[in-house]
Amino acid sequence: MAVLGMLSVALEVPDLDVGVRFYRDAGLVADVRGDLVNLHCPGQDRPSIVLVPGKPRKRLHHISLRAENLGSIAVAVETHGGRVVPAPAGFEDIGLWVEDPHGMLIQLVEQPPDMPLIAVGEAFAINAPGRIVRRHGSAVRAKSTYAAVKPLRLGHVLVFSPDVPRSVAFVTDALGMGLADRAQDIIAFTCARRNSDHHVIAFAKSTGVGFHHASFEVNDPDEVGRGGEALLAKTGLGDWGFGRHTIGSNFFHYIQDPWGSWFEYYSDMDHIEDYALWTPTNYDMEDSLASWGPSVPHDFVRNYEVEGVVFTAPLAVKSI
Repeated sequence: MAVLGMLSVALEVPDLDVGVRFYRDAGLVADVRGDLVNLHCPGQDRPSIVLVPGKPRKRLHHISLRAENLGSIAVAVETHGGRVVPAPAGFEDIGLWVEDPHGMLIQLVEQPPDMPLIAVGEAFAINAPGRIVRRHGSAVRAKSTYAAVKPLRLGHVLVFSPDVPRSVAFVTDALGMGLADRAQDIIAFTCARRNSDHHVIAFAKSTGVGFHHASFEVNDPDEVGRGGEALLAKTGLGDWGFGRHTIGSNFFHYIQDPWGSWFEYYSDMDHIEDYALWTPTNYDMEDSLASWGPSVPHDFVRNYEVEGVVFTAPLAVKSI
């Protein structure tokens, strides 16, 4: 039994048009399916983000994962504090639907992997002391020559948990994932056990379950910077980046979405080919967010789904 990778995250939202506009601006393609909106990366035929309408506030609905041996997972879920549940209203009864010990809904689906991504253009290369790789040309072209940045795939999601170690125990013991790294009991990163990004699901401590961000891979650090700058210009909301994480090593730029959670462009993530050869590290809190980058926004780790405030604009929240 094992989770093999990320498929999608579904969010309940108060305004579909606002959500579709944001994710289209981020480079995703919208496909309306009845009462749901599926948003997918260009070139993929399955959703990465699913928007569920008609809710008063944004809320995490569920995450979907590619997995194998669902029968074994179903038994393990019940053994490790979760439960198997029916498919929720509005969604097809495909695969296995489970709740973790905190009530977070997870769909597990047996399906073939996505087609491998194909490298395009020249590899990102750096002239460094003793390693000159560009000898007769410039690395950077005029801005007008670059196409808009398009996400290649959904790499991971970060969700809030009231008990991070218990959430990690559930996905490792019941879903067959591995703990990649953590920072005390505040944040933890879990991966598939073979051919995996450093993290597929991450957990951050909060008073309840909630959605923090979805992270989309782009080609290189330049695209992280260009994509983040372009999306920020369109949204006018908060951002964090350009920077580089310690845990996972990836370059990042986060843009705040219309509900106070985040959209991340990333590149250059650590890769775990065989979890048996990986040793998890327990980092100090100073390394939990970034190796370098700008100051962290005041509400970067605020869970607006449970903390009694409504997100309205940067530096402006109101009590409910």
